[in-house]
Amino acid sequence: MAALVVHDRPALRRPVFVMAFAGWNDAGQSATTAVRFLAEQLGAQPYASFDPEDFYDFTVTRPHVRLVAGAQRAIQWTTFDLVAATVATAEHDFVFGWGPEPHLKWKTFCAAILDAAREHDGSLIVTLGGFLAEVLYSRPVAVTGFATSADLLRRIDVGNTRYEGPTGIVGVLGDACRSAGLRHLSLWAALPHYIAALPNPRGALALLLRLVEAIKVPVDLQPLQTAAAEFEQSVDEAVSKDPKLSAYIRELKKREMAN
Repeated sequence: MAALVVHDRPALRRPVFVMAFAGWNDAGQSATTAVRFLAEQLGAQPYASFDPEDFYDFTVTRPHVRLVAGAQRAIQWTTFDLVAATVATAEHDFVFGWGPEPHLKWKTFCAAILDAAREHDGSLIVTLGGFLAEVLYSRPVAVTGFATSADLLRRIDVGNTRYEGPTGIVGVLGDACRSAGLRHLSLWAALPHYIAALPNPRGALALLLRLVEAIKVPVDLQPLQTAAAEFEQSVDEAVSKDPKLSAYIRELKKREMAN
């Protein structure tokens, strides 16, 4: 059986592939929230999904059991889904993908993504991520990234990350794109490690503000902007009621001013 199971073959115009992986790469669920938001706003339809048998350890990410017709039970398997959106007002169409980071066969997984991009003459593969950092929650969310071309980052005024160390599927997919000569852009939001509330719409909004500019996607961000403002207000209230957290944030501000 093929790694990527295609449910429909839409006629796509040089699509941009935009993907996010839940888990290690997705602090505050910012990346997966951003991709799901775009897919919903653009009315994306099911396109393909990965056969989970080869890529997931079900003792780590367990399937869910659901009641059907009130009595029967059905299994909902962990998988990574792709949906496609044709947008007449845009220069190209879009494929969105999200799901848990695979546990196994990362090279096979990435090869299947690249094959799908080649089949549709994909113009760009974008990956989104979020990471935890010592940052002030009240400041604009900083976005950094990496790309196969420095021009991709300069065009949207995003700094190139200098990170070296353990990586996730996003790093492996980026390297696979580079080796295959396919254009790749990865954007990462830095989120405060001391804010545990999920999801964090401020991170998703920061990613999409950069992404919309980069790929010219016609989407209304107002619903996410409203959610981000409400989230920040709720964090303000929580901080004001927590003396230890307030003291920690004051210390972060001192460090910021000292630098």
